[in-house]
Amino acid sequence: MKKYNLLSIILLALVLTNCGDTKKGENSLFTFDNKIVKPQYEPQDNLDLVITNDNAKAIDSIIYYVNDKKIGSSKGLERLTYSLENQKLGYQFLKALVYYDGTNSEATMRVELVSNVAPKLLKYKIINTHPHDTQSFTEGLEFYKDTLYESTGQKGTSYIRKYDYKTGKIYKQIDLEDKYFGEGITFLNNKLYQLTWQEKTGFIYNASTLKLEKSFAYTKDIEGWGMTNDGKNIYQSDGTEKIWKTNPETQEMLDYINVYSGKTKIKAINELEYINGKFYANVFQKDAIAVVNPGSGAVEGILDMSGLRKLINVTPDDVLNGIAYNPKTKTIFVTGKNWDKMFEIIVVE
Repeated sequence: MKKYNLLSIILLALVLTNCGDTKKGENSLFTFDNKIVKPQYEPQDNLDLVITNDNAKAIDSIIYYVNDKKIGSSKGLERLTYSLENQKLGYQFLKALVYYDGTNSEATMRVELVSNVAPKLLKYKIINTHPHDTQSFTEGLEFYKDTLYESTGQKGTSYIRKYDYKTGKIYKQIDLEDKYFGEGITFLNNKLYQLTWQEKTGFIYNASTLKLEKSFAYTKDIEGWGMTNDGKNIYQSDGTEKIWKTNPETQEMLDYINVYSGKTKIKAINELEYINGKFYANVFQKDAIAVVNPGSGAVEGILDMSGLRKLINVTPDDVLNGIAYNPKTKTIFVTGKNWDKMFEIIVVE
């Protein structure tokens, strides 16, 4: 367990802990029995739903809901058991509609579903070191047809750049209007997608010419941070623990996962890259990359990148940000905001 203890120390430095809690309904007649319904659960657990009846009302039946979805009913105070196996990680909002004496009343509660995966502490090996423009406030990094593209932030200086990563030679650059703060990018179906930070606007370019074809508004009230795709759907982060799935044709945000490392919610997910069936995600302002299961949101591995700071000339404000996988070399490129170097690495356990 020595490795897991070391990992715990790293995770404590990475994230803010959000312990599970409960919220009872204001109705004083019925509540969820907190001696049975716990604050936190893991995916293999069953949720036993029991209502207290301190006023000894003649209860006819109870209908139970999880996240506003009806999951079943019971006669009287019979216990209802619900499997959490297929629920997404994060808060589960419970509701019981209690029928009694010809009327009904609600009881509500919130429980937290956390990960049962103990993340592995991963290591990396530097294969090559490449130059990086110290004026680049890196927000997105991605390869397309063996060429590296980078998106940068800051209003007035945001751009998308196509360049030779070995020499730094710029092939083409598209500057954003001064009112936009550029964020993550991804390539899919011969299109280049780009997010902006707080402007709630995205852009779609022709991947070959970088000509702007369309702008779009986010379909949820969120910020734009990182972006990647799995060959079918686009995924984007919003500065919280959420990673959203988006339809690339309509730009509609369809669903999301919550990222958890054990019992800890990982806030501030930033730049994303989809590599061999996993999300690699920067944790904002931390020298770490989380390897995330895209189905569950569970962190399966942690890359401690703090050793890179010894090899670059940066300030504490120049944070790690930028992950790009090159399928040709099967290596990962990482850099940061205003870093003077970019590192080509491979990951090992």
